[in-house]
Amino acid sequence: MTHKPLKRYLPILQWAQSYNRQALSGDLLAAVIVTFMLIPQSLAYALLAGLPPEAGLYASIAPILLYAIFGTSRALAVGPVAVVSLMTAVALQAVAEQGSMGYAVAALTLAGLSGVMLLAMGFLKLGFMANFLSHPVIAGFITASGILIAASQIKHILGVDAGGHTLPELVVSLSEHLDQTNLITLGIGVVAMGFLFWVRKGLKPLLRHFGLGPRPADMITKAGPVAAVVVTTVVVWGLGLDAQGVNIVGAVPQGLPPFTLPSFSPDLIRLLILPACLISIIGFVESISVAQTLAAKKRDRIDPDQELIGLGAANIGAAFSGGFPVTGGFSRSVVNFDAGAETAAAGAFTAVGLCIAALALTPLIYFLPVATLSATIIVAVLSLVDFSILKRSWLYSKADFIAVTATILFTLGMGVETGVSVGVVLSIVLHLYRSSRPHIAEVGLVPGTQHFRNINRHKVLTDPSLVTIRIDESLYFANARFLEDYIYDRLASDPAIRNVVFMCSAVNEIDLSALESLEAINQRLQDMGIKLHLSEVKGPVMDRLERTHFLDAMTGQVFLSQYDAWIRLAPVPNEVQMPEVGVSSIN
Repeated sequence: MTHKPLKRYLPILQWAQSYNRQALSGDLLAAVIVTFMLIPQSLAYALLAGLPPEAGLYASIAPILLYAIFGTSRALAVGPVAVVSLMTAVALQAVAEQGSMGYAVAALTLAGLSGVMLLAMGFLKLGFMANFLSHPVIAGFITASGILIAASQIKHILGVDAGGHTLPELVVSLSEHLDQTNLITLGIGVVAMGFLFWVRKGLKPLLRHFGLGPRPADMITKAGPVAAVVVTTVVVWGLGLDAQGVNIVGAVPQGLPPFTLPSFSPDLIRLLILPACLISIIGFVESISVAQTLAAKKRDRIDPDQELIGLGAANIGAAFSGGFPVTGGFSRSVVNFDAGAETAAAGAFTAVGLCIAALALTPLIYFLPVATLSATIIVAVLSLVDFSILKRSWLYSKADFIAVTATILFTLGMGVETGVSVGVVLSIVLHLYRSSRPHIAEVGLVPGTQHFRNINRHKVLTDPSLVTIRIDESLYFANARFLEDYIYDRLASDPAIRNVVFMCSAVNEIDLSALESLEAINQRLQDMGIKLHLSEVKGPVMDRLERTHFLDAMTGQVFLSQYDAWIRLAPVPNEVQMPEVGVSSIN
């Protein structure tokens, strides 16, 4: 019997025990489809990262195998993705010249650093840290990154030498080089883009119209980019268009991924440590979101901490096999899932397919036009652009709208590293702001029941000598003072009050700062001749309070339920409190 801790860190031991012929069939079919999809994608994302095309293939072999061993998702397809590739290019261009040996070594080092960080977070069980990045902010960052990526590839569609890390820089550089446009390259890029857009929307309905089954039609549709690669490569080769200025991929080394070593230079590590951290965070958030979404469809369970280990191992594998930072890709993973992948073995079979491609197919892409790869990137990343998040956040939460808008503008105007940094900071600030101003409601008894509701929303019974405050947030250093100010303002306007009850049904924790605030409130109320009581205190919170002197010093009592407090402190209700006209529903 396999030792449980070993199964915990090697999920392959769990699904391999029940592996059968049906799973093998589904995994092989999914692997074939994903392999055909991944070949052009991996080449394109290597181009986006500023690396030779073979780096994309290398980054898709060892990482997939390692994730199959250590990852918990049965459908996640690990490899180069658009956003991480763009972040890689930005980080590397700051430390080395593109095309140089130093640039390639820096890519390996960046992958290694990211892998070490992810592994460390996994072993320390820090998977919860992904929760500190709000989804609206991530959506804004991905939208802006999609625009930046598409804009950065226009130069290859035009066949010009333009550059820039921000949208204004790219626009200015492209406009300055427009007169150098290669019309043949432009034609290839535009036709390839048009074809790929049509494949996404129109090919499957057309195939279904001619009687093809849904599964074969879907498989052919997913292979659309391969068709674009084959046709444009043949055209460039047959017409000798490379001699007319069409940029081609050129010679790609034929063979399996080489054994490579990242740099251990302290100076290089110091320059790449922050980009590696940002890439790790964004990569993990993107990957875990995809993995959990797909797992929910089959009622599987994803372990975020083990996912960190799986992604960490994948990135370390990329560092030692000629690759660059990788993570779980959305489009590939969805294709993998829809194609019938049953286990992570589908990824291992995909790696085998890519090995075959690296050994046998690389000579065939010599005449592949770079414009076709750029068209593949543009079509893929434009699906990431979602401006509807602005409308939804504006209607739902102005604070979220500000955070999303700021993330988009900073990413477009100042680059991806600044954009993601702003996004991370805004996510944390937004959380602190919201929790520092907790929702606090004064409640009364709903007639004929033992339930208590907000006096501004419901017709409830109240007593002029009793105020019950329901605190809808844990109390900690950031919001303790807010509670003090609220209760003092409430008491100052009503001299008839003799008892105050804090209803703690939603309070999961009270930290030391909040405890000191409660002590200050208790003392202040005592000086005013008012007693402080607590009700519905949760067990873990009560356990901590009992280890202090607060309960001994408290002027009132701790009641098991709010109704018990009501019966004891307000036995004869005086009136029914009516909601005031115009009171905000936020309260």
